Amino acid sequence: MGKAMEKGKVPEEVLIRSVLNTIGHRRREVLVGPAVGQDCSAAAVDEGDVIVLSTDPITGTSRGLGRLGTLITTNDIAAAGAEPIGIMMTLLLPEGFEEEALAALMAEAEETCQAINVEIMGGHTEMTDAVNRPVITVTGIGRIRRDKLNTLGDIRPGDAIIVTKSLALEAVSILAAERGEELKAYLPEALVTEAAGFGRYLSIITEAAAAASCKITSMHDITEGGVYGALWEMGAGAGLGLEVDGSTLPVTEAARAVCRVMRIDPCRAMSSGSLLITTPEPETVLRAIREAGVEAVVIGHMTGAGEDRLVRYDDGRVRILDRPETDALYEAISRKIST
Repeated sequence: MGKAMEKGKVPEEVLIRSVLNTIGHRRREVLVGPAVGQDCSAAAVDEGDVIVLSTDPITGTSRGLGRLGTLITTNDIAAAGAEPIGIMMTLLLPEGFEEEALAALMAEAEETCQAINVEIMGGHTEMTDAVNRPVITVTGIGRIRRDKLNTLGDIRPGDAIIVTKSLALEAVSILAAERGEELKAYLPEALVTEAAGFGRYLSIITEAAAAASCKITSMHDITEGGVYGALWEMGAGAGLGLEVDGSTLPVTEAARAVCRVMRIDPCRAMSSGSLLITTPEPETVLRAIREAGVEAVVIGHMTGAGEDRLVRYDDGRVRILDRPETDALYEAISRKIST
């Protein structure tokens, strides 16, 4: 009898053994297919343009599904350097789900699409006893010039690693929204309110477009598994090591406080809104991103094939990154709060 898998991403060894190894490549139009750490696929539509696609479910929260689903999937498209065009949505709703709630979910998705200039192009909606709360899967579609398409295989040793905004924005915004009243017993109300508002920072389209105008070798948005997981995926996808200065990893005071009360590591928590970028020209990329109104810092650099993926801290600690662990949000979402 096989070993049952835990909640969250399928373990990498299972993904390779039971998913990736079963898939063949047979169409010349398919330029980028499924791989570890590869969030988007790409298909050529003519000699110049490429269609980029990505799909994601939302399972970590029942709040803000329309907004989160739209942003997380279009972030993947933007992280491929492409311009998001539209999304398709599959909604699986539990029996008894009210029409007013469905209308509100779709209005939220449409409002988010308007803000980032994409369209809802279609999808599927059904009531089913297969779920006990709403589940949304969003497929994003974008386009890019073929000569601008980068993959993790383009990363080279010595490339600087840049991260934008702050870490754990997504996880902290979810925790502050779902557990806000409890958190206020341990933290100032203004700080909890600030954390709940992090949801407005979850799009990376602006900084991705700014970075894509410069010489970069890859971009990777930080989702499940947090920055530790995203760094591992980036290194694994490139077949390279990396070294990060832990003191440079940006975490806001509000995010740090919520993570402390919830007893989770912000570096292992969902961080949509933060983007990893590799580049041989970090100053040019930093300037472009900051001119677009987004904060960004260099956190480390890529090293050679076969080398470890390390995070070094000022106190002498060294973390050797391994395959992504279960995201810290899953551990915290139903945990009793204590300090």
